[in-house]
Amino acid sequence: MTKVRASIVGGSGYGGGELLRLLLGHPEIEIAQVTSETYAGQYVYSVHPNLRGRTGLKFNYLSSLETCDLLFLALPHGETQKRIRQFAELAPRLIDLSADFRLRDPAAYQQWYGEPHQAPDWLERFVYGLPEVSREQLPGARYISGVGCNATAATLALMPLVKSGLMNMDMPVIVDIKVGSSEGGNSPSLASHHPERSGAVRSFAPSGHRHTAEVEQSLGLKNVHLSVTSVELVRGVLATAHVWAARALEEKDLWKAYRQTYKDEPFVRIVKDKGGIYRYPEPKILAGSNYADVGFDLDPVHGRIVSICAIDNLMKGASGSAVQCMNLSYGWPESLGLEFTGLHPV
Repeated sequence: MTKVRASIVGGSGYGGGELLRLLLGHPEIEIAQVTSETYAGQYVYSVHPNLRGRTGLKFNYLSSLETCDLLFLALPHGETQKRIRQFAELAPRLIDLSADFRLRDPAAYQQWYGEPHQAPDWLERFVYGLPEVSREQLPGARYISGVGCNATAATLALMPLVKSGLMNMDMPVIVDIKVGSSEGGNSPSLASHHPERSGAVRSFAPSGHRHTAEVEQSLGLKNVHLSVTSVELVRGVLATAHVWAARALEEKDLWKAYRQTYKDEPFVRIVKDKGGIYRYPEPKILAGSNYADVGFDLDPVHGRIVSICAIDNLMKGASGSAVQCMNLSYGWPESLGLEFTGLHPV
């Protein structure tokens, strides 16, 4: 059978490198081109050394990009929207990893990103690229947005409580998120001189983080407060959400809600053990995998529920979810090319 010819625009960043790693091992994909204005003419493994011996591809200039079946867009935030019509002429299907098409409301985009959207008429054309949120819209989808890594962890932590009606929707939702250094991106010079075009500065926000808008949009919430700070970790996100129960609860009520929400999700695992080292989700054992581990605890005296989600920000929080969405879009097995389970010990 003929493979799908896919190209990656902006392949020198961490997201592009993860896409390369995943797509090189995907049985249905042939990588046609990978672009980088900075490294054009150089082998991709000169930037992504883990790919040495896996491919002889070289970076191309964007101007030399040819037509293909599928384009992955891994440009800095704000860049894809400026060229979206050009990209749509090059490929019938687009998957954009940036924040450009995650929000449906142009006013919300301007509020959170500080400038008007350059292609507001395209916002409604994109399906939000988190399968646990948008599964029914993904089969056959032509345009798929990326996901925010912090938004992904927060959303998956909160979803069982929203769907089950167990949380008090009138109370504030506080989500404390610890992140690794790779959220800052793979371009130190860009991060220091153009913070608005990179996640390097905005990734670490004790208040007012942009990914708040995605969580509220996905779950229909209005009172979410994200606090994102960095820890000594390269890959990984650990979201700890604090919400208040709508009524008196027992732990069995929470078990029922989490199992009901995630029983058919191939990449979400419930981690709540009474013994062992990893009794709750731990991001470091998820490095390189597309899994999201969720757990919870209950403070019955004060009616507080603590919900936890751990992911690899470059996988389930970016490139892994993009490949998962691609599989669903084409009707392939959802886990195709995403079978890596992570490492232990690490």
